[in-house]
Amino acid sequence: RVLGRKIDRVMQNATLVVAGNEYLAERAHTTGAKRVKILPSVVDADLYAPASERTSGFTIGWIGSPVTAPYLEQVRLALEKLTNGNQAKVSLIGAGDAIKWENANVQVLPWREEDEIQNIQQFDVGIMPLVDEPFERGKCGYKLIQYMACGLPVVASPVGVNRQIVENGITGFLAESEQDWQKALMFLRENPEKRREMGLAGRAKMEHRYSLKATTPKLVDLLKI
Repeated sequence: RVLGRKIDRVMQNATLVVAGNEYLAERAHTTGAKRVKILPSVVDADLYAPASERTSGFTIGWIGSPVTAPYLEQVRLALEKLTNGNQAKVSLIGAGDAIKWENANVQVLPWREEDEIQNIQQFDVGIMPLVDEPFERGKCGYKLIQYMACGLPVVASPVGVNRQIVENGITGFLAESEQDWQKALMFLRENPEKRREMGLAGRAKMEHRYSLKATTPKLVDLLKI
């Protein structure tokens, strides 16, 4: 009751509100914010890079936290079908105790800043499942941008800004149903050259739109009020 509308008052009285996507920008506009601009989440392209070599096999990767790990339940059946048949391994970075799947082909690794990029580089595809609800529509797709920065194809739920980040069939796939997820992941597993092609397209898009180098000048201009 005390703090519930605080962010509204902050945005209403701010000279400038910077939002990570259109959904959040619309939310800012409803408060009467005077000036709202959109800048996406970005990564430093000089730090992230595609791996020179990857381990053998096919690894489906996810990075997040115990708070966001429950979204993985959206794709659990699809992942189990792939891992139970030894067609893939799954690497979950930062899920913690939120994931307790009894599967030898699913590994849960701790998140550490110093290991983050190296861990992502060991993936063959990066995933971002979500439920389609108000909080999730406000997410800015940061993990997708991390995957793309490492030259990976991505598979994501068609929720919020994911629809803009992922170009279906070009940088990866948007998947809604269990069948969609399984089909997309199997396609990427069986087509390594297409994985490479999509990964390169994703990396190029990250450099053009979701990199620190591309976005910093835009932020500087916004702050010149």
